[in-house]
Amino acid sequence: MVNVGQYNTLKVIKAVDFGMYLDGGADEILLPKRYVPEGLKVDDEINVFVYHDNEGRLIATTDKPIAAVGEIAMMEVSDANPSGAFVKWGIMKDVFVPISLQEKRMRPGDRRLVMLFIDEQTGRVTGTEKIDKYLTNYELTVAENDAVDLVVFQKTDIGYKVIINSKHLGVIHSNEVFRELEIGDKLKGFIKHIRPDNKIDVSPGVKGYTKVPQEEERILTLLRQNSGYLPYNDKSGPEDIYAYFGMSKKTFKMTLGALYKKRLISFTQTGTKLEEGD
Repeated sequence: MVNVGQYNTLKVIKAVDFGMYLDGGADEILLPKRYVPEGLKVDDEINVFVYHDNEGRLIATTDKPIAAVGEIAMMEVSDANPSGAFVKWGIMKDVFVPISLQEKRMRPGDRRLVMLFIDEQTGRVTGTEKIDKYLTNYELTVAENDAVDLVVFQKTDIGYKVIINSKHLGVIHSNEVFRELEIGDKLKGFIKHIRPDNKIDVSPGVKGYTKVPQEEERILTLLRQNSGYLPYNDKSGPEDIYAYFGMSKKTFKMTLGALYKKRLISFTQTGTKLEEGD
């Protein structure tokens, strides 16, 4: 069974002048010629995104849309009419957002946070701004320390409310953020803490020491590029550290500690010195 609005791995069953037909079970799905990769032949399998065209026919593409069904993304409004609006999908098709599913009237050029779903009446991919009904923390599918995908949902007094894996709501606290985030920004993170009431605290980036090895080499490279010295150490401010290294102060201190234990660096009153190659 083909999942509309999703990626599917389908078998090529027929080649024609204008493309190839893929096995969609009850339907043959056209992969237009412009999307047929060189060397693809009958009986091969290919991973494609499937959607309905304007005539209601199933079409396959190798282009990557902005979002798949069940996902939430910032999308630009391309057109609007009294019934609703169309948002750019990143493929040869826009997504309709009925006026009843808009938070406020959409206008061309607007950028809005939209969730995609399959409309039960039409079977078509449809968009909605009324995302809250699809998000719940009642039954969680994540646990502490899990790596997750995040979308920034709202700015609050304590930080940012974020959507976790397009399913749950969580919060990144202000002290975890070292750059300005915009609504709709996508980032990687991990579950820091789940409270008894299922409220979730999230941290951006990668958990703990798993990111230290890659950051070690980055700091060593920067030291080598700057004559073996950088005017930063564990007493530097978090904003300065993030601006220069692109990492939190916590990660920076863990990385320096690992390098110090390996005797690759030493500390001065004003910064960090390279010690390798003695």
